[in-house]
Amino acid sequence: MTDASASGGADLDFEHVPDTDQSFENALAKARAGDRLTVADGVELMTTGTDREGIDPVRKEQVLEAADRRRAEMVGDDVTFVANLNNNVTTACNTGCLFCNFKNTAHQFESDHEGDHTGFTKTPAESRAVVEDALDTGIYEVTSVSGLHPAFVLNEEHREILDSYDDPYAEVDYKPPAAYDTDPGAYVEQMRAMSVGGAHLHSMTPEEAYHARRGTDWSYEAVYRELKAAGLASVPGTAAEILVPEVRDVICPGKIGTDEWVEGMEGAMAAGLDATATIMYGHVENEAHRVMHLKVIRDLQDRTGGITEFVPLSFVHRNTPLYERGLVTEGASDAEDELMVAVARLFLDNVDNVQSSWVKFGDAKSLKLLNCGANDFMGTILSEEITKRAGGDYGEFRSFDDYVEMVSAIGRPPVERSTDYRQRRRLDPDDGPHGPMLGPRADGTPMVARPEDDGGEPAPADD
Repeated sequence: MTDASASGGADLDFEHVPDTDQSFENALAKARAGDRLTVADGVELMTTGTDREGIDPVRKEQVLEAADRRRAEMVGDDVTFVANLNNNVTTACNTGCLFCNFKNTAHQFESDHEGDHTGFTKTPAESRAVVEDALDTGIYEVTSVSGLHPAFVLNEEHREILDSYDDPYAEVDYKPPAAYDTDPGAYVEQMRAMSVGGAHLHSMTPEEAYHARRGTDWSYEAVYRELKAAGLASVPGTAAEILVPEVRDVICPGKIGTDEWVEGMEGAMAAGLDATATIMYGHVENEAHRVMHLKVIRDLQDRTGGITEFVPLSFVHRNTPLYERGLVTEGASDAEDELMVAVARLFLDNVDNVQSSWVKFGDAKSLKLLNCGANDFMGTILSEEITKRAGGDYGEFRSFDDYVEMVSAIGRPPVERSTDYRQRRRLDPDDGPHGPMLGPRADGTPMVARPEDDGGEPAPADD
């Protein structure tokens, strides 16, 4: 193996490369036996053996088969999904991540800026209206992952602290709301707005929590406790990308580091919040980095037990700075996607649920991944702005009838679930049409895409 990206791109001089003293055969035997895997084991499985170049198709199928069996042993055959809405508050952000085309540089949102941009910022009242409208369709989860708008603060006390800095924009990336056309309010205000009507609010990544405590000595736990009191119900473990410093130094040098991400996740779970965990792969990293990332997640789960699901996010390269600058030429291959899901299932022996993303993969491949170790099939979404702005092609809405048809086609039971997986409802393929029943206003009425979700102005968005 080389030390370049597993997915194609610029050669980078990484310290960590996919090279081990383990053998593929031994690693596969441990996986089949259910033994806890080492990083070296995971690298052998992810590469289908470091003793040969490329992905061996026979060995790959052996890894996928082992992962599918493990999935059946851990969680059974159910394929779960959730009725959810994505409502991103703002695209304004100064972090400068090279994998992202969701953001707009924050100065473009200032009242005295000349020129147009394609971004948006919502007030708390606008966020509330979006959620209220969606609740009537039967959704019960609101996912919100936003840019780091300089005017965003945790609460008014936080605003007073940031205002006290001599040069708050330079020192703590803060400008007062008066500088902007639209005031996003405080994070606690947005939490109260989006948790209206009994909706489960899934929001505030560790990166956003860092922004909500910048310029203070507040702990992550204290910040998350205040957000929880304002309506936050669980935390998306995004902003993880690859939790290896040498990769983060390339793709997101302005973002929080691995240790800070872990500290944020620990603070959220100490505050009594469930969390998901993610990986964004298929850019400059190699297979060793992917497995090292899994080790960080597994260790975190050993300490906390609060991770409800693991979400592999295949990098969508088009329209991103990494692609435009020639650091990547393509995303992950189909085989890499399959092995990422499979090795995640085998390596993360303490995380029950592994997700397959139809937004990232499309219908055919996302269904295939349900036979590679995944058991969860995302949600109805109602909008997906981040992947779309990066060049994704697979749409923004999935109805319950779509889910029932697709999942039944591979011989698995379709199951509506709550965000935390504690409530489940099997759907009978012969008893349609189907709609959500677990939401505060859900009565089984089939969901339909709203007009703005199909070619008009973008509906609220997600991670």
